[in-house]
Amino acid sequence: MTAAAATGPRTGHEISDPRSEAFADGLGQLLLDRGVLDRPALGRARSAQAKTGERFDLVLSRLGLIPEAQVARLLADFLSLPFVEGEELPQRRVLENGVRPAFLKANRILPIDATGEVLVVAVADPFNRDAIQSLSYLVDRPVEERLAAPSDVEKALEALYEESEAEAEEEAGPLAHGEAVDDDVRRLKDLASEAPVIRLVRDLIARAVEMLASDIHIEPREDGVRVRFRIDGVLHTVESLPASLRPAVTSRVKIMARLNIAERRLPQDGRIRATVRGKDIDLRVSTMPTLYGESVVLRILDRSATRHDFAALGFNDQALVDLRKTLAEPNGIVLVTGPTGSGKTTTLYTALASLDSARQKIFTVEDPVEYELAGINQIQVQPQIGLTFASALRSILRQDPDIIMIGEIRDLETAEIAIQASLTGHLVLSTIHTNSAAATLTRLIEMGLPDYLLASSLTAVLAQRLVRRLCGCALPAEASPALVEKLWADAHAGTDHERPDEAMLAALQRPGGCEACRQTGYRGRSSIGEMLVMSDPLRELVLSGAGEAAIQQGAIAAGMVSMYRDGLTKAFHGETTIEEVLRVTRAS
Repeated sequence: MTAAAATGPRTGHEISDPRSEAFADGLGQLLLDRGVLDRPALGRARSAQAKTGERFDLVLSRLGLIPEAQVARLLADFLSLPFVEGEELPQRRVLENGVRPAFLKANRILPIDATGEVLVVAVADPFNRDAIQSLSYLVDRPVEERLAAPSDVEKALEALYEESEAEAEEEAGPLAHGEAVDDDVRRLKDLASEAPVIRLVRDLIARAVEMLASDIHIEPREDGVRVRFRIDGVLHTVESLPASLRPAVTSRVKIMARLNIAERRLPQDGRIRATVRGKDIDLRVSTMPTLYGESVVLRILDRSATRHDFAALGFNDQALVDLRKTLAEPNGIVLVTGPTGSGKTTTLYTALASLDSARQKIFTVEDPVEYELAGINQIQVQPQIGLTFASALRSILRQDPDIIMIGEIRDLETAEIAIQASLTGHLVLSTIHTNSAAATLTRLIEMGLPDYLLASSLTAVLAQRLVRRLCGCALPAEASPALVEKLWADAHAGTDHERPDEAMLAALQRPGGCEACRQTGYRGRSSIGEMLVMSDPLRELVLSGAGEAAIQQGAIAAGMVSMYRDGLTKAFHGETTIEEVLRVTRAS
């Protein structure tokens, strides 16, 4: 057997592009022939595949139509590849030298037999031809493939190659300094490099990704370590670890994030890039010293699941029309406001993705850079070397930009430079922490910004929150008509409106509970918001020193849909609940 033959396509169907119509048609027909899917379910999968552009086999498992292991078996039959069950994978390494564990893990390739002239491997992705050819070159012999379920390959790789990874991370980790004792640092590294700790941290990250959590909180307590996941904006306790694991778990995360494990007195920030179930994941790591040890928070950024699409964000039609109109302006300032975790950054990234980066020069200044956008110049703030928002902005203005995005306006200096940038013909996008769109105007004036500069440069303010969407298991809600009418009247204060009718009351729903939503009744989140567009009457209010309430009333009179009203409208359409809207808007 030649190397070329062993590493070439060994398939019953010649598939050059697994994202092609031919692949989806062929595999879809096999599913129908085997009775695995009916035509409506197949049509749903094909529609999702057309929208996302993902491989058809991956869409099947991610939609939950077919379990991952069954998809792998069907794909093996379709491609005429032998299939390997999880229990048949080796319990000991069969290839000790010549190939780095990082290569095998990155490509999800597991050597299973190296006794003959051909190296036999189990693969999670049969279309990763470059990796197979590279492996054949590295081991200087032909490679023969077997297909296995991705989760089985990943678990086996973790079990067999975790020590080597720990050693590599130790070598790449920062050196201890200051008053730390070398023996203490070595002890922490030893603890963090033990197989159970590596497996524990990896499993926590994998579970969080599978549960669609946005954050992992590892919190030291007197009697142990509490692990919580933030899912749809709400924290859920998922694990309680013994106190003996406090230093080991913290050190393991810090090694993965390339942080200084000897420094336990100061906060640190880092980043981890990982692949979980074939998905590229970024984790933003923050550590903070507390009374019982370091609190660790990992923000999960799923790059493969991110969709920069206005329609997917959930804003009302009027807000989207106004937002698109302001983004088309050649200059001015557009601000997005809301508390931490309200989706401001996602909205700004979606706005940037909608702009024509081929014809316009776009710069961003961020802390940190969360997602990489093609065609856009992104700058990471580094205060330790003097690269702040303000200093970066000054330099950017000499780069002939058309559009500038500032991660956050935190002080008067940054606000003033942003104003000057907008007045000199640039469109500026940024965020600020306030409770409402109207409060943004008064906050900037309180910060020290002259009212005449604000009135002349600010184009629009979008205030937003995230509400949890009801799962498909939602049940009809019983609500007091009098209470609903009061809430509706409060939301429409200052506008002409009709009373809620019986159809609206009938559409109200309450959380149910099923396996898909983990018995919470909610699954996923949607944005609610209010879009304040500056008009001449609003500018006059700002110049006259009007307060937040007067500006809010003026904006509503000009056609702004308040955030509270937007949320209640979603509730009356059965998308969320009145209680959820009240929770995030804090309305009375």
